Amino acid sequence: MSLVARHLEANGIPTVVIGTARDIVEHCGVPRFLFVDFPLGSPCGTPFDAEMQRDIVERGLSLFDSATEPGTTSELALTWPNGEGWKETIFTPEQPFLSEEAVKNWEVRKQRYREQQVGSS
Repeated sequence: MSLVARHLEANGIPTVVIGTARDIVEHCGVPRFLFVDFPLGSPCGTPFDAEMQRDIVERGLSLFDSATEPGTTSELALTWPNGEGWKETIFTPEQPFLSEEAVKNWEVRKQRYREQQVGSS
């Protein structure tokens, strides 16, 4: 979504990204970003909470007026209604993103790709 926003902006269509993965979205360099510290996939709040969703979308739209420079990030001071326990299940030693074997396989594939890129230059 972040790359789509950049493409649209480059073609004259203003955008606001409402998202949860702050490091990824900011790394992609979106022009206007509303960060919501909620679980991945839930940037506009809990399902069926129309009031919360409307509030978040309205705050996102307000960035069109308040963002004064490219790369503006605004953070909402909201907490996930069901508690912060969801944070403990993401990328912890008990539940890593990838197993040790999967990381090794990924590193081998990454190195192979780099070698192919050098060979095709």
